[in-house]
Amino acid sequence: MSSRLARVVSAVLLATVLFSTYAVAQSRAHSFSGLCAYYSGRGSGLTAAHRTLPFGTRLRVTDPASGRSVIVVINDRGPFGGGRVLDLSVSAAKVLGMTERGVILVEADVL
Repeated sequence: MSSRLARVVSAVLLATVLFSTYAVAQSRAHSFSGLCAYYSGRGSGLTAAHRTLPFGTRLRVTDPASGRSVIVVINDRGPFGGGRVLDLSVSAAKVLGMTERGVILVEADVL
């Protein structure tokens, strides 16, 4: 197999894996729950950090205790400690009313 053909085959395989992973992550059936905190001083807008969801993924994050929801976009990686599933921007945390509590239990749905 020529080196050019090998590069083309590799590129096609990589694209297939990346796009199929993206499609799975964007599935409407994908939802999860867990602890959520917010990060202050970084970022702006209604954004969030998640360990594995692709950048640009939109989530509806709901605080079941208050019933409040916010739609955020994944634009960062994390959280990396404390058993949390999401870190929200300050703006998103304010919409949920969680800035006084710091860490809350949330439900998240991929949109």
